[in-house]
Parts: sequence; structure tokens; C-alpha cells
Amino acid sequence: MPGYKGHLVGGALIGAVVLGGLTWSGVYSPDMPQIAVLGSLVLLGSLFPDVDTDSRGQHIFYLTLAALDFAFIVQGDYKWAAILGFAAMFPALGSHRGWTHTWWAMLLMPLPLVLLPVWLYGSSPQALAPFYGAGVLGYFSHLALDRKWR
Repeated sequence: MPGYKGHLVGGALIGAVVLGGLTWSGVYSPDMPQIAVLGSLVLLGSLFPDVDTDSRGQHIFYLTLAALDFAFIVQGDYKWAAILGFAAMFPALGSHRGWTHTWWAMLLMPLPLVLLPVWLYGSSPQALAPFYGAGVLGYFSHLALDRKWR
């Protein structure tokens, strides 16, 4: 059972392999800003299942969310700031290695990355699918490293 460093390395490795494979095969070619966002989502996804316990991973995860929430507020994107703040409370709703370590949470928790921009801004679901995939991929790496499936 790796700690936060192991989960970050595992997420980075699986993210690099999948993105490299998609790029090499010509299926998907993101630009550098997209690669940065995708990489960040993989890393955050790799930490998410353990944010329900006091850990270094939890601190990194919530520090990142706080910085993002602050940026939304400064830019006047109050809808996004409120949604992010609301979603950040979800891990507190269960015990450690509870619902956050399930296959269905792996598929469900990154779903707002697609649904909310479609609903709030009329974005294309197809354009957002890689971001959902990055969140799921990072989450998957965590569960695979923990060997925890429910």
C-alpha cells in the first residue's frame, strides 16, 4: 500500500504511458496547456481516494483545490467556486477505504468534469472526454496500487 509519493508516481507513469500511446497512435494530440491540465487531473485523481484521511496526499489535494477555488473567485467565476467547494466536501461523507475506494466512485467522481461544463456553459461532451478520462485514469492507478476493488 503506497503512500502519496507512490500514488503520484504511479499516476504519472500510467498517465504518461496512456497519453504517449494515444499520441503515438494518432488518436489524440493535445497541445502543451492541455497536457498540463491532463497531467494535473491524473495526479489529483491518483490522490483522491485517500483524501478522506489526514495525510500528506490530502494536504496536497486540498491545497490545490484551495488555489483553484481562489483563482475562480478572483476571476469572478462564482459558479465554479461554489461547485468546487461543494464537491470538496464529498470525501468527508464516509470512512477511510470506504466509498472512495470503489470502482463506481472511480467512474462517478470525475464525471462533473464533463457534466458541469456541458450544463453550465454548453461545452461539447466530446471535447471534455479526455479530461474525464484523465481523472478516471489517475483514480484507477490509485485503486490498482492499493489492490482495493469493491
